Amino acid sequence: MKTMMLQQDVATRWNSTFLMMKSLLDQKRALGVYGADHELPACPFEQLTREISSHQATTADVIPSVVALKRLLSKTADTDSGVRTAKHTLLEAVNERFGSAFSEPLYYLATILDPRYKDRYFDTVTKQAAVKTLQQQVNKMTHSDSATETPDTEEPQEKKIRTSDEGGKSLLDMHDEILEENSTMEQQAGLTSHISVQVHGYLSEPLIPRNESPLQYWKSNMSRFPALAKAARKYLSAPCTSVDSERLFSAASHIVDEKRNRIQCEKAEMLLFVKKKPAFGNEVGLDYNLLHSVRWKPCLFGTFTFE
Repeated sequence: MKTMMLQQDVATRWNSTFLMMKSLLDQKRALGVYGADHELPACPFEQLTREISSHQATTADVIPSVVALKRLLSKTADTDSGVRTAKHTLLEAVNERFGSAFSEPLYYLATILDPRYKDRYFDTVTKQAAVKTLQQQVNKMTHSDSATETPDTEEPQEKKIRTSDEGGKSLLDMHDEILEENSTMEQQAGLTSHISVQVHGYLSEPLIPRNESPLQYWKSNMSRFPALAKAARKYLSAPCTSVDSERLFSAASHIVDEKRNRIQCEKAEMLLFVKKKPAFGNEVGLDYNLLHSVRWKPCLFGTFTFE
């Protein structure tokens, strides 16, 4: 029996791609038998694509997925004969495309705020930078909230009696300024210390299973880590990919089509909302009784939002 070889694709030869596909079709029976005998594992890239395309995937999944994929590609086995070069090329491509994710605050802050991952996927340098940046961001958000609430709760200052001439400040005024400055510094130091306690307490706890929802975790632990919960709501709200939004466009095209081109915008939007509610509503505890109390607004491109 003549020995058959699989053709390889050559970038400089126009017919090489056609010949490669033709050789695969010619040997599909042999390849099927080989795959059944050796129990070939699922392609990691296909598995990763399915995970990050889920409606539950957020930006927190980027760094852990890249770290796991790089470790898988860097491992060697006896069955790697003939694919070592391909694995090395894929590993270089992953490093080139996703190397900047580890220095991007959006990704590493979302990762550290996800109770499934926290700081376990970082090296020592990235871990220290992530914890420091997290404390700074939470501190900034807390100060911003405090500044917003201050005008409503601040009491009017008492009038001070001057003991010197009207044009200058007295020695007692200097005492008051010094005491006020130190009081402000103590308040800021106490706030920073409180945030640091929350961060270290959160990181010291064990991880939750990967199949559990991080949104449910923060909903249950909001009272324990109030400052971190606000940051988690900000950074875990970003989707990992645009796949789910594209699915929303596809769902809208199935609702508003040629056979139902006269459907009202309000009804089309309600149908779309009801279709998508099991996907995200149960995770955030959305009250669907509010569905009929919202004000509906039609939008462009066949999609709808509500106010």
